[in-house]
Amino acid sequence: MAAHIGMMDGAYFVGRSEILAWINSTLHLNLSKVEEACTGAVHCQLMDAAHPGLVPMHKVNFDAKNEYEMIQNYKVLQDIFTKLKITKHIEVSKLVKGRPLDNLEFMQWLKRYCDSVNGGNLHSYNPLERREGCKGAKEVNKRSAPSQNATKNASTASKHVSHNSRRNEVPHVSSTNQSGKISRPSSSGGSSTYSETERTAHEQQITELKLSVDSLEKERDFYFSKLRDIEILCQCPEIENLPVVDAVKRILYAMDDDASLVDTEAMVSEQHQQVETLSCISEEAEERLRVDTQKRKNIVNVDVDLAASNTLSPRQRISDASDVHCSGSLVTY
Repeated sequence: MAAHIGMMDGAYFVGRSEILAWINSTLHLNLSKVEEACTGAVHCQLMDAAHPGLVPMHKVNFDAKNEYEMIQNYKVLQDIFTKLKITKHIEVSKLVKGRPLDNLEFMQWLKRYCDSVNGGNLHSYNPLERREGCKGAKEVNKRSAPSQNATKNASTASKHVSHNSRRNEVPHVSSTNQSGKISRPSSSGGSSTYSETERTAHEQQITELKLSVDSLEKERDFYFSKLRDIEILCQCPEIENLPVVDAVKRILYAMDDDASLVDTEAMVSEQHQQVETLSCISEEAEERLRVDTQKRKNIVNVDVDLAASNTLSPRQRISDASDVHCSGSLVTY
């Protein structure tokens, strides 16, 4: 089942343009960005298209603007997942933020699921009728109606033009055939503009370029979300006044060939020099403290010796002096 597909599955390499075309054609909407579906209402109706009648569409709010209103839509979606025993985890806290990458990944998974359920055949589904009981459905239907009328008019005009062009080509073809009887090039001498091999190679190259563009867009969105997280972190009141955070902000907001990058590098090198200077000062302070401590110990020892000599009795002093005199006499003898 699609709930167990990995991140390297082909479903996660479907481009946003293809996702938007699928949503707009299935639900008769006029979305221009995938993150516009962050309210959860589109997800609910896509599940209703895959499983007609299973989703209580009267509980879906297409006019949800606040997060608590969007969460109600995702609760409806979670109930549907529970009924269908789908183990896919819904990152509601990320989806309601409207982040492009999170919404694109979930929509890629949802497309894969709908394709696996009914093979993508949703032609009998009437999205406008199913949306009638939803809150905010009238405004959504009004916005989607002009785009559908324009699509129908464009398709009708293209059919009309193609029919007229075919009708005008008939006499031209007949006259060409008549003149061709007189002068027709040999089959060996004429050749088409592109051979079948070249056409196949060009189509393969176009496909590879599309996949490369989609992969680059996904990578761009990924790093953009990371930079956005760093920006939010730098805006925290606890750390926003630190010099390092200021340097990070300058790098984030700097334009190409901006002088602020040079200032940032100078700031970082200056901070590094300050750290080295402070470390040297701290080492000198520790050495001075050690020397002072040793001097204090020596002074204390001298004071202790003086105090001890002052506390001797007169008899002890005479005995000490006699000992010294005797030792001196012995030495002289």
